[in-house]
Amino acid sequence: MQKLSDIRGLLIDLDGVLYVADTPVPGAQGVIERLAAQGIPRRYLTNTTTRTAASVLEKLQRLGFDVHEGEIFSPITATVQFLKNQGMPSINPVVRDSVLPEFADFKQNQERPDYVVIGDIGAAWSYPLINKIFAQLHAGAELIAMHKNKFFQGEDGLQVDIGAFVAGLEYVSGKQANVIGKPSRSFFDLALQSLQLPASAVAMIGDDIETDVGGGKEAGMRGILVRTGKYRKGCEENAVHAPDCIMDSLGDLFECVDL
Repeated sequence: MQKLSDIRGLLIDLDGVLYVADTPVPGAQGVIERLAAQGIPRRYLTNTTTRTAASVLEKLQRLGFDVHEGEIFSPITATVQFLKNQGMPSINPVVRDSVLPEFADFKQNQERPDYVVIGDIGAAWSYPLINKIFAQLHAGAELIAMHKNKFFQGEDGLQVDIGAFVAGLEYVSGKQANVIGKPSRSFFDLALQSLQLPASAVAMIGDDIETDVGGGKEAGMRGILVRTGKYRKGCEENAVHAPDCIMDSLGDLFECVDL
């Protein structure tokens, strides 16, 4: 593929691109240092709903990445802002205890909430919980999914993500979830506004052909796929949006993009 030109800013996925679990991807730290030294504006887009943005920042800095406050875009902070824009409704937050404090400003209602907010709760999913959410949706609650990923790369291989549960709840309730994180266009637009660059001058880098590359290209950006994290050979062959560049890892960025 031809080296991409006219790129003046980057949106970069985290898990699977900069690191896998607690292990940095080889070469990724050096690339981020070089981007910082060259003054290339960048934002880090994560779909994680198990850590606050502050916790994500702490992890990145602990792993040796030159990342700063304000560069991280999380579906948790975007969801809180969305709810505030709705007039402080009542919610049932189906989220990890670690992120519950982020929703402390909202009244919690376990019977008839205005919104059910879905995040990653790991093995806590159960039939009783799903039926409780179904009853709330049937009674009039709206559904918010902080993301709708199909799967993620864990230490033991690919793992089912919350998209499976969100899709099931949509099916039984007849309601469409409001998806806040990637590949939501509003989430990408928020990051682009922060960069103060047009979409045509920005590339989205990720390991997910649909959520990262596809979502980024839908928003008007170039899409770069890395063969790390959840990437599996051939996933790009039948993709709706073909990547503009494919790299073995983020360490190859400067061979893919003229920066």
